Amino acid sequence: MRIGKDGHVNVSAPYLTPRSEIERFVKEHEAWIVRTKAKVAAQVETRDAFYSQLELRTKVQRTEAIARLDAIVSPIVMLYSEKMGVGPKEISYRATKSRWGACNPRTGQIQFSTYLLLLPEDCIEHAVVHELAHLIVPNHSASFYAVMDRYFPDWKECTKRTRQICSKPSSNK
Repeated sequence: MRIGKDGHVNVSAPYLTPRSEIERFVKEHEAWIVRTKAKVAAQVETRDAFYSQLELRTKVQRTEAIARLDAIVSPIVMLYSEKMGVGPKEISYRATKSRWGACNPRTGQIQFSTYLLLLPEDCIEHAVVHELAHLIVPNHSASFYAVMDRYFPDWKECTKRTRQICSKPSSNK
């Protein structure tokens, strides 16, 4: 049983499970459903509050945000590209909320979320090194994390801090 971000309850059961058994299971777990729905709603509210800190509604706002982020990211890319012996063929920016960056190792294209602007500069640096590391190791294997350990030893701490920053309840309610 899972609760979706929209509060919808999803129940998976073997194909021939009688409907009455599924309904009984759901009824037995009603308290869990109520608690979990409330928890999910609070997480969604916190997430929305976090991302709403950066205004990206107009083209001017998006253009200015991208320029600010590029001014931070470009020097980091240059520094680590030299250290790591890799370089992206293209860097782009999009207002993605599902990930901080994406790398296509085959094409050398790296995309960063404009919402990186909401993070401290060392966490932005971590995101940049992470995507550059994918130009060396395209997956999240032990080899990939060995590259991260070599070029950005504080990556675990930055990952933890980024999660904490994104999950803090908004103080401007």
